[in-house]
Amino acid sequence: MVKRIVVGAHYGLRDWLAQRVTAVIMAVYLFFFAIALVTQPALDYASWKALFASQWMRLATLLFLLALNYHAWIGVRDIFMDYIQPTGIRLTAQIVVILALLACSIWSAQILWSA
Repeated sequence: MVKRIVVGAHYGLRDWLAQRVTAVIMAVYLFFFAIALVTQPALDYASWKALFASQWMRLATLLFLLALNYHAWIGVRDIFMDYIQPTGIRLTAQIVVILALLACSIWSAQILWSA
């Protein structure tokens, strides 16, 4: 009998499902964003500012960016779990990626609500 030792990995349906859900969120956002761009009379600064002036567009964009970051985290974490065997190096790499994605999320929110 093989004894499987799980050391912090998240095996199973939860991560698979999370990646699919985040992919659907991103696809739906991109579809509606493409429609919004096509219906714009001109793509200049004023039209971009007007597009992102509405609260629903800011929230939808923030949801897209958070879904993108979570989707990226799951993928990068799985790659690290597969290819970086020393635990200390893998943990350090994961912390660096978490901090980078967190910084990107905060920066994105700041950009969306700074106007």
